[in-house]
Amino acid sequence: MKRLKFFIILSLFLSGQSVLGLELSGAFSQGGLLVGQVPPGTSVTLMSRSINIEEDGSFVFGLGRDAPAEIKLVTENGQGEKQLYTFSVAQREYREQRIEGVPQKTVTPPAEVLDRIRREGAMVKQARSGASSLKDFLAGFTRPLEGPITGVYGSRRVYNGTPGRPHYGLDVAAPTGTEVYAPAPGVVKLSHDDMFYSGGTLIIDHGQGVSSTFIHLSEVIAIPDQRVKAGDLIARVGATGRATGPHLDWRINWFNVRVDPELVLKSFPVMGEVEESSVDQAQ
Repeated sequence: MKRLKFFIILSLFLSGQSVLGLELSGAFSQGGLLVGQVPPGTSVTLMSRSINIEEDGSFVFGLGRDAPAEIKLVTENGQGEKQLYTFSVAQREYREQRIEGVPQKTVTPPAEVLDRIRREGAMVKQARSGASSLKDFLAGFTRPLEGPITGVYGSRRVYNGTPGRPHYGLDVAAPTGTEVYAPAPGVVKLSHDDMFYSGGTLIIDHGQGVSSTFIHLSEVIAIPDQRVKAGDLIARVGATGRATGPHLDWRINWFNVRVDPELVLKSFPVMGEVEESSVDQAQ
């Protein structure tokens, strides 16, 4: 596994005695995913959220669609010495996408399916909640299939004239039955043939809270707890759930934070270099 080549390296000396070193790589942008390194035994807090740190000091975090223009990160070593870092986050403009022809029951679901929707939502939440020690995301990502891009991360969607939540995935149009391949190594956490909104659904854990979700599938091939390699056949494209035609909706999460697959592809290519991030300064 090749380490990412581009690093932002920040090292501070406190009282001439100890060193709090911080390394970060990735996209400082709304929808970005970043990996970091601190000396073992150091804790990291991002905007008051405690970050899981591996024994070797590595960690990862995501920036959501509406991440603020400035974020604060605090490190603390074993002697209780703290350092505050402030980073600028690139802000993005998101377009509105109008979608007609969606089954009306998935826009305004009838009362009798609300329990089903809640149960399925809990299943997805559970699948994304674990913090495994895998570091498969460091192997880099490739597209799970090739095809025309018909939907992008962050766009505000209007279904049959009814405003919905933003779209958080990358939509790739392809005929029903088109093969879908694992974009990175990981372990399958959820495999479901037919969820109300997402239809055939598959979630793969890439480690430390980073996961891929594939929805609207006509066939889910990978099974729970299966270990997959990048390029393994995992599913087939469909038009199940809330979809107007066959396509793959591929999403990437860091726990409950939804990040942009396109940015992840650029920041974590297989055997490639990371594009430079936009960083303000540490202070």
